Amino acid sequence: MLHAKIIDITKEKIDLNNAQKFIASSKCGASIYFVGTVRDQNNDKKVTGITYDSHDALVIKSFEEIYKEAETKFNFNNIAVFIEHVKGYVKLGETSIIIAVACKHRSQAYEFSRYIIEEIKKRTPIWKKEHYEGEDSKWLKGNPLIDQNQLK
Repeated sequence: MLHAKIIDITKEKIDLNNAQKFIASSKCGASIYFVGTVRDQNNDKKVTGITYDSHDALVIKSFEEIYKEAETKFNFNNIAVFIEHVKGYVKLGETSIIIAVACKHRSQAYEFSRYIIEEIKKRTPIWKKEHYEGEDSKWLKGNPLIDQNQLK
């Protein structure tokens, strides 16, 4: 069972309560919540906020593919996963992504959650523009979809 959504924060706020309600089940003994927030430093620069942009349909497709791959890879029963990522400007300390996973056991929940966030960071078309104190903003270089060493 999966809930996957991009939240346009000009219209709606990301909310941990939605994740908690979605994954709640008496069939699951462990719940993990990964909450990504905007931090104040990156590469020795003082960050004042981040603007996220995305190709929404491809993001949802990516979330669904990652979930299905994890489901196949780990083969756990009775699992619930909730993924939401913001789109737009996010201030320091505010939430940019929530991944909530409920599984039968805690080790399963940790594994599943970690797999999802790592794959999202590698593959999902979400772009970050950092805003710096006293400087211009900069779009960050993402992870390449193809390992350049494989092309040699």
